[in-house]
Amino acid sequence: MQIIFVHGWSVTNTSTYGELPEALYAKASDYGLEIEIRHIHLGKYISFHDEVTMDDVGKAMDRALRDLPGNSNNHIAPFSCVTHSTGGPVVRYWADKYYGQHGLTNIPLKHLVMLAPANHGSSLAKIGKARLGRIKAWFSGIEPGQRILDWLSLGSDGQWILNEKYIDYNYENTGFYPFVLVGEGIDEKLYDFLNSYLVEKGSDGVVRVAGANMNYRYFSLVQSHDQIIRKRPFTTRLVPENGMRNPERTALGVYKQYSHSGKKMGIMNSIKENDTDAPVVTDILKCFQVESREEYNIRSQEFDQLTIDNQSIGDRYCMLVVNIRDKSGEHIAKDDYDLLLLAGKLYQPQEMPKGFLVDKQMNDTTGRLVYYLNTDKMYEIKDGKFGLRVIARPKKGFSYYVEAEFRSEGIPVDNILVPNQTTYVDIKLNRFVDRNVFRFGKVADKPESFKRIKPSGRFI
Repeated sequence: MQIIFVHGWSVTNTSTYGELPEALYAKASDYGLEIEIRHIHLGKYISFHDEVTMDDVGKAMDRALRDLPGNSNNHIAPFSCVTHSTGGPVVRYWADKYYGQHGLTNIPLKHLVMLAPANHGSSLAKIGKARLGRIKAWFSGIEPGQRILDWLSLGSDGQWILNEKYIDYNYENTGFYPFVLVGEGIDEKLYDFLNSYLVEKGSDGVVRVAGANMNYRYFSLVQSHDQIIRKRPFTTRLVPENGMRNPERTALGVYKQYSHSGKKMGIMNSIKENDTDAPVVTDILKCFQVESREEYNIRSQEFDQLTIDNQSIGDRYCMLVVNIRDKSGEHIAKDDYDLLLLAGKLYQPQEMPKGFLVDKQMNDTTGRLVYYLNTDKMYEIKDGKFGLRVIARPKKGFSYYVEAEFRSEGIPVDNILVPNQTTYVDIKLNRFVDRNVFRFGKVADKPESFKRIKPSGRFI
């Protein structure tokens, strides 16, 4: 059995893997697994140079796999993979680039065990290279690479595109089994306290459980011409399009004793060679045992119970990633809209439950707004009615937008917001174009200036 390890972002030394590979090797026979130390390969990829992109790493990974002993340009032998942090998205990107949803029956990757993967990014990526370079959780004496940092920023295009692709993946009869194992522990001695993200609830100090989980959802809303408020300024209704889209279920296990990194609590780096009974060691080996969908479902149920047990005390959290564009595909820039969360029978922002908002972060490049919410507080919403109001600009002129509002009427809040999960909301607005943007005159008429023409008030 070949096992490949893929580290996280801005790592410069294979010591990042700790002694987890040796612990797995020492315990494997107890689980009926044949693992030889010479068949364990430690990945080394460059992510700490600004010019390197996720696509560059994906291409290089494919080449490195084909260069391994026994492989060739035309063949990659079956292998299982353990990743940490950014390593999870790296391997998922490689899998999509070279196999995709229609090539999974041929993929050589059998088990993908992702430890604390940043599948939906990390809140820390926002704070900038120089400051990140001083955080012990990820780095040691270097500044991180900018292009990978951009991918990891909450609400990035890279995350949106890759995760939307995975919605259509069908793992049935493929022999490909993905797992996510993530901690909720905070090693307070490890961090330089630059900001509250390092001790954020529902996270391991770097990656949120909702940011790791491969169970997520896409929810599309389209602006209709149905007016909720008929007097000016008009407010029209946002209606669901295509229902809720979910990927195939992925096994998720949440631990309370592991943090993201560090020799004391790190989900990877804290494991010593003789820690063969450590929960993460035994659980990885149980993942490697899976050889059928039936076994995968059983393992998933076991991880579900692990998560329930470890989250029995305290609140649970979710993320909401909101993308706003018009129906022509043009994105509304970050300074050109306001977004309000609504609640209650009258759908008002002041009716939102106290303590519901943990964090709100804007992606300055994509204009996507990412909310980090206390899910259990959201379930306390009055009358169970939840909504969104979008106020986009410009609101008048030759081209403009009108306010739009989604009301959950008939849709339970827990269909949209789920503990430990991320919900991507794609909002498409009508762009109203005044008829006077383009008119014709008669050739027989005298020349006339239309420099001072005003909007007609009638839209196309």
